[in-house]
Amino acid sequence: MKKYTPIVLRIIVAFILIQTLRLKFTAHPDSVYIFETIGLEPIGRIGIGILELLAGVLLLIPKTVWAGAILTVGLIGGAIMMHLTQLGIEVNNDKGILFITAIVTFVLSAILVFMYKKDIPIIGKKI
Repeated sequence: MKKYTPIVLRIIVAFILIQTLRLKFTAHPDSVYIFETIGLEPIGRIGIGILELLAGVLLLIPKTVWAGAILTVGLIGGAIMMHLTQLGIEVNNDKGILFITAIVTFVLSAILVFMYKKDIPIIGKKI
């Protein structure tokens, strides 16, 4: 089981990132509402969507897992901060599902950063 844990975590995080792209790239009303609320519609919605796509792809490539995980921690950390400062825990009566998903994604990607820390160029070998 220990052998499969990293790949399972990578697939879960990549799936979460990639499945939300549909909402961002099709201008779903909930996605537009979120980015209008934080003042980043439409450039932020599309730009963050592209970065999430990149993070998801990087997570699926063995040599770039560390980069995808670090990028995900940054992106989702920003999303969590937006929830805590501007959006609130519940967005459009979603019962906090979006916030909980962000927390889970953040934690799993932080675990991946830890698991793949030795692969990080320059600093990885020193850790």
